[in-house]
This record gives sequence, structure tokens and C-alpha cells, in this order.
Amino acid sequence: MLNVAVLAELVRSAQPPTLLDVRWTLAKDGRAAYAAGHLPGAVFADLDEDLCGPPGAGGRHPLPEPAALEDALRGLGVRAGHPVVVYDAGGCNPTGAAARAWWTLRWAGIDDVRVLDGGYAAWLAAGLSITTDPVTPEVGDVTVRPGGMPVWTEAEAADPGRVLLDARILPRYRGEIEPVDPVAGHIPGARSLPAAETVDEQGLLRPVEAPGGPVGAYCGSGVTAAQLVLALHEQGVPAALYVGSWSHWITDPDRPVAKGD
Repeated sequence: MLNVAVLAELVRSAQPPTLLDVRWTLAKDGRAAYAAGHLPGAVFADLDEDLCGPPGAGGRHPLPEPAALEDALRGLGVRAGHPVVVYDAGGCNPTGAAARAWWTLRWAGIDDVRVLDGGYAAWLAAGLSITTDPVTPEVGDVTVRPGGMPVWTEAEAADPGRVLLDARILPRYRGEIEPVDPVAGHIPGARSLPAAETVDEQGLLRPVEAPGGPVGAYCGSGVTAAQLVLALHEQGVPAALYVGSWSHWITDPDRPVAKGD
């Protein structure tokens, strides 16, 4: 993680990091938010188009093909050996977009990537300048080498010998509501840990209770769950991501569905 004061110095330096604005919601309004104002030098990265594969049998936000991801990252100006900083809207209800971008780049073999703690909201709260000027980056030369982060399959997520954390809000975990996917409920054996519990009232990352044993996270489509992986990573606890998450789990009607606590 990187705080706003440190990032402000880096942005003003002779060698600023590659800065990616990955603001995203289910309404797909990130590009409009970027156009209305963004950090100086930031390039807009479309979570759906640039950092994920097309929705389908693998879920709503599956892993991208390595070649497609490499082309997208180069188009965003990501360079080999050059640091990357990602940010999203921030706030006390994290979408997980910056965390998923961080996770995807690390999965792709890019180690020097950090998340702006508190996101765009923290930058504004600090009184730092923004711009509406679009940024056209020079084409990068990064090479994608998959495998840099642990990924769980549906079988591993269902293994009772592992700890699976559900990052969705409690009503979705309990199966009381399901505003996005066609089936409500959760993977049997999963524990609820809403992503909002990883941040404080200002949207800054805070410690969470780390379970023992092999741990992984899921959500609706593998975006919000990356917030749990990031929070545990910052505490020195490695965690896997079930990328397909609930939207993949329910593609097989033979997979069991649990409801309640």
C-alpha cells in the first residue's frame, strides 16, 4: 500500500510511477468518473475490458488470456521494471477494483505494483490537485508471465480442509438477496468477511482477523474478494483468489448452495 503523501511526491518526481485509474462499479461508470477528474498523469484502465477476460462459463470477471492482458498493459504504458500504482474510488465500501488490478498485475508477474491507500477519496481529502486532461501513455514493453499469485479452482474452494472467505455483504452471503447473479446463497463451508471490514471510516486499510491454515477468498465475480487478498497480504498472510467466484460456482447446477449463517 502507498499513502497519498508518498504518492504525491512520486507523481512530482523525475521518474513517476505508471499510474492507473481503475475506478469501477457494476454500472460501468469508471470512464466517466475519470473524465470528470483524476490524478495527474493517471491513465484510465477499464477493469472489464483491459484486466479481465470476457464473461461466460468462467464467471463474470474471469482471468484474461495472457497475450490479451499483455497487449492491454502495454497500451496502458506499463513497462518492464518500472513501478505501477493503482487506485480506485476508495471510501468505506470498497469495490475491490484497485485490489483486483493489483492482484492481476502480480498474477501476471509484475512485482512492483502498489495500491493507493484510500483511493481517489483520500487524494481529494488531502487537498491534492486533480486534472481533467486526458493522458496518452507511451506504449510499454511489459511481458506477462502468469502464475505470480495463487488461484483456487472450485474444487479447492470447496475443500473443507481450507478456509474460504466470502467478501460479499451479509444479506448476499445469507441468500436473502441476490441483485446480480441468478442464484442466491453461498458456497457451503465459506465464512463471511465483508470487504467493508477491511477499511476504516476514511476508507484506509485496517487489519482483519487472519484465519489459520490455507485461506482463499471469493465474492460475486472475483473483484471484491481481491480486497480480502490484499488486506491479508499487507499483514503477511498469503491468500488465494477463487477468480470465478459465485458467478462461476452456480454455472453447475450440481454444485451445492448454502443459505443462512
